[in-house]
Amino acid sequence: MGTEPGFGSPPMTRVWDIPVHDSTRVSDVRAAADAAAADAGFSELRRASAALVATELATNLLRYGGGGRVLIETLPHPAADAPREVQILCVDHGPGIPDLHLALRDGYSSTGDSLGAGLGTCRRTADVFDVHSVPGRGTVALARLSRVPPERHGTRPADLRPVRAGGVHVPLPGLEHSGDAWSQRSDGGVLDVLVADGLGHGLKAADASDAAVRHFHGRPPGGTPETVLRGMDGALRATRGAAIAVVRVDPAAGRLEFAGLGNIGARIYSGGRWQHLMSRPGIVGVHRPSRYAAVTHPWTADTVLVLHSDGLPSRWQYLGDPVADHHDPATLAAVILRDASSQARLSPDDTTIAVVTAVPAQQERV
Repeated sequence: MGTEPGFGSPPMTRVWDIPVHDSTRVSDVRAAADAAAADAGFSELRRASAALVATELATNLLRYGGGGRVLIETLPHPAADAPREVQILCVDHGPGIPDLHLALRDGYSSTGDSLGAGLGTCRRTADVFDVHSVPGRGTVALARLSRVPPERHGTRPADLRPVRAGGVHVPLPGLEHSGDAWSQRSDGGVLDVLVADGLGHGLKAADASDAAVRHFHGRPPGGTPETVLRGMDGALRATRGAAIAVVRVDPAAGRLEFAGLGNIGARIYSGGRWQHLMSRPGIVGVHRPSRYAAVTHPWTADTVLVLHSDGLPSRWQYLGDPVADHHDPATLAAVILRDASSQARLSPDDTTIAVVTAVPAQQERV
């Protein structure tokens, strides 16, 4: 994986997917966070911060969640000129946290033997920290860190964007690189989101999805999702091709535009119900139709969009109200992943989920 920041040279999707079911794996999580931070160009001090957060989350995952998995990767920042970030997601099917606000108090530990200051340290150290926990269903904890530490808690410039996106990757078990990719690009308040699923698995599939991401960020501003897909076809001719969906959200105009080719799933939540957005059959770079099925849908403050590769079962459910939950989109993506799987059943494919939501008017750090 490359180490250059920003969108200029997006790398293949490398994910550290670490099952944590005994204490020996906590050190593996720490090492993975350090490696990801090094890839993102972090200083030694920020690398130590990323390692500390990952270690604390993994320790809590094992001690209170009964074990689970930790997913670590580097991400482009939503601002094109900003450095890359490290994202850490901990997912478990455990008992959940009965009193989340109490658990997040700095220095709190339910047993008095946690590492350092518990989840409060993670909340204070990470740029973004979010926890979703439901008794009886489990917990998802998210931390994102950038090369520059946050000055203080509260509103940051990124929080003022009217729309945001986040996601989760899981490579095929045993592989380091995912053949899937997702990315986002913001131009003048309009957010474009891409999800790509390179044919097959491993490095050749990653080559295809990587080519899609490079074209997505290298093209001139503007254009509809349909024109973006058409232009992407030539960029993928030298690869094995990919299923791709492109979404444009213009919150000022109250409009979402969608176009997809291949088996990328898309659902939109609005007015308390889910609807499907349909892609056309085909493979970008290999076979494309003469016409694309472009879809336009209203975009409001209660709209949530979920895009995913076919590693996620098509009958997935979100067991709640994603608008009322007010969680980070990456957290929502991991909750969907968690509730569609189990610790005993691994997906036979790469899995990528990207979620797009409006930013709540009163953004509150958990």
